[in-house]
Amino acid sequence: MISSQYLSRITLRRDKVESFERYPFSLPAVHALESIDLHPKVTYFVGENGSGKSTLLEAIAVSLGFNAEGGTKNFRFGTRRSHSELHEFLRIAKGFRRPRDGFFLRAESFFNVATEIENLDAEPFGGPPVINSYGGRSLHEQSHGESFLALMTERFGGQGVYILDEPEAALSPQRQLAVLARIHDLVLDDSQFIIATHSPILMAYPEADIYLCNENGVSKVAYEDTEHYQVTKDFLANPERMLRMLMER
Repeated sequence: MISSQYLSRITLRRDKVESFERYPFSLPAVHALESIDLHPKVTYFVGENGSGKSTLLEAIAVSLGFNAEGGTKNFRFGTRRSHSELHEFLRIAKGFRRPRDGFFLRAESFFNVATEIENLDAEPFGGPPVINSYGGRSLHEQSHGESFLALMTERFGGQGVYILDEPEAALSPQRQLAVLARIHDLVLDDSQFIIATHSPILMAYPEADIYLCNENGVSKVAYEDTEHYQVTKDFLANPERMLRMLMER
């Protein structure tokens, strides 16, 4: 039976991989990967730096037709080719419905997206300025966190697929809560999210699927069982004790 959700499963075509000893197939998140079932609303990838979660997220985005440095499917700029070939080995199962909107947000290269918007608007093409879809104010004239929020509130229009790579990078805890609320609004408007994050706030969305990327591969984990939740909870419960343990010499 064909799924009604936009994206339902990610499968690694292992038979096409010549060697799992070379990058990116040697990454923990990829080395043992078979398939991942995506939640119809929100799916998270979590794990330590270097586990491969961002590489996997990037490959999903590129496989879907998004620009490797971020943006919509209409963005075709490239400041430096750095994405892996992993997208060529992924099979993405799609439902019969097609999203009306979509965006790939990479925190580390969002500056480049903002610059590309200004470059596009510097070349008249007969239509309204691209920046109008982002609130009408240059993203470079806002703080990193403000520009992220402008993107989510002004550009994300609903009924879409949104892929976010560490969106918390520029956000205060209060702004992370605002993003969580905006995610919920968009989910209610028939959107689907795939998010790589370190934030215990952002990964708290109810009923979402959380996949842990570690040395054993990719496995589903409960929110309360994530290291992000446990470490944050332990620290806030007794910061003095935790600080003593960290600073003992």
